Amino acid sequence: MILTIINKRVSKFSEMIAQVNKSLVFSPVDIEISYKKQNPFLSSLKVQCFCSSRSSQNAKVSHSGSVQSLVTLHSTRVSRVARTDAQRVLFDYLHCTRNFDFNDAEHISKNSPHFIENLLTKIDNDKDVVRLLNKFLRYNPINEFEPFFESLGLRPSEVPSVLPPHLMYLGDNDMLLENFHVLCNYGIPRSKIGRMYKEAIEIFGYNYGVLKLKLLAYENLGLSKTTVVKLVSCCPSLLIGGVDREFVNVLGRLNRAGLKNDLIGGYLSAKESYDWKRLIDTIYFLDKVGYSEEQFRDLLKTNPVLVFEGSGKKVYLLFGRLLKLGLKVNEIYSLFTQYPQILSAKRAKNLLRGIHILLGIGMGVEDIANIISTQMELLCSAALKGPVTLRRQFKDKKDSLCQILMENPLELFHLDSKSEVESSKMLSSQGPTNKLEKTAFLLRLGYVENSDEMARALKMFRGRGDQLQERFDCLVQAGLDYNVVSSFIKQAPMVLNQTKDVIEKKIDCLTNLGCSVNSLVAFPSYLCYDMERINLRFRMYTWLKEKGAAKPKLSLSTILACSDARFIKYFVDVHPEGPAMWESLRNTSASS
Repeated sequence: MILTIINKRVSKFSEMIAQVNKSLVFSPVDIEISYKKQNPFLSSLKVQCFCSSRSSQNAKVSHSGSVQSLVTLHSTRVSRVARTDAQRVLFDYLHCTRNFDFNDAEHISKNSPHFIENLLTKIDNDKDVVRLLNKFLRYNPINEFEPFFESLGLRPSEVPSVLPPHLMYLGDNDMLLENFHVLCNYGIPRSKIGRMYKEAIEIFGYNYGVLKLKLLAYENLGLSKTTVVKLVSCCPSLLIGGVDREFVNVLGRLNRAGLKNDLIGGYLSAKESYDWKRLIDTIYFLDKVGYSEEQFRDLLKTNPVLVFEGSGKKVYLLFGRLLKLGLKVNEIYSLFTQYPQILSAKRAKNLLRGIHILLGIGMGVEDIANIISTQMELLCSAALKGPVTLRRQFKDKKDSLCQILMENPLELFHLDSKSEVESSKMLSSQGPTNKLEKTAFLLRLGYVENSDEMARALKMFRGRGDQLQERFDCLVQAGLDYNVVSSFIKQAPMVLNQTKDVIEKKIDCLTNLGCSVNSLVAFPSYLCYDMERINLRFRMYTWLKEKGAAKPKLSLSTILACSDARFIKYFVDVHPEGPAMWESLRNTSASS
């Protein structure tokens, strides 16, 4: 009898939603409130189904889909407290109910915000989240793959395409979990594993022990563990089948040029995909056009973009275009040796466009080759508008235009250039040698030549290239991995704006405080705080620990990054004698 009443009510509710969608007179919130007043019984009814993002599951419960859409419309803003409570409930469900490993349950619950928001749409009252969600999950099992894949770095829109069919529980795919844990234990960040799964799903089906052996096989090539982590994160396909033969060839060629194996880690970008066959073909191509071992080594040190960005595609495009213009191989080699930066994305694009413009106004191939040979740097620096602009200024008199440009190629840039020409001249006046040294240093860190990121870095990093390298080496010599330092310097470039002595002093202070140098990896900004702040706050924190008023192992960021007001609230006022001690420490610091 009760079920019959409920079904009638739900049907009536669905009809009402349809009418609202047609009329569009009242907001969904107004309709819901009005309807609840008329039907108090239904206001307490919860739909006992957790809707998956997959369309097939949505289709199974049409009424729940309608209710979810209505609730979502008036729940677009989720309070931080409600979200935190929902994360705690999801953690308890995964860890206590579903017996997930503690670390897995914690990571999933804290790194699946979209799933958490969907979960919160299942309840009405965000002030009693814990009780209501616990009750909901008690009767409604979730598809565990959804928060799992989201926590691995996949976007919510990518998750449905990787969900395994006919499975809801992670435990039902034991090889997926086994290989996932192998990658985690090896040191690969969980946020990178989602991309690995998407691009190389085969590696998550390996039997016990197979994936570990494949990772060790790349270490046996002479690569450090840190480099292997970065390598397989960028190129998960390397773990499919045996050791990639083309990659081994690339590594061997770098070795013959006198480059260490681990340097390849500094050339890789997490945003790129790499075709190792094309890369080795590019290297062989450079060999054929006359690059010696020494020249090849210098080219990679100053401009790794040449080989690694786009897997060498720009080399073929540019060489082919220059050869068609009639330039000889040795002339092209000379240009590349003199201007190695021309293969960066922006400069190569400018050069090719400049060639296109000169061809577009009817200039002969030999004359274009002559302009390229004499004005290469300006052609690469200037973003020209197009041949139409030039022809319009000369009323389509191509012969006159070509004659002017042949007599004085610089007129090309006066007539038809954007602001990059002026900015290029300004940069060239600011010490070309110093700029080249600094650029070479930034390229070794993994910045892309002439990118927006590189332009910002040139402004942020202060000092000559050799000074920046000295400060960088200081961090490596302190015990940090080369690739790790490269990574966190990008996060906190101001670290290298200090002298070597200051950096060493702060590292010594860190170790004297009982902290490992590796704690800088999580919080490189430690090196940016002045010594007074570091000493003062840590002395206060040490005093609190002795009094039993502070946790024994707080992170560097917790102690240093908070504002003065927040520090006083949580590290000074928490103890009755705290304010007096804080004042004493400050006076001592001021007098010293």
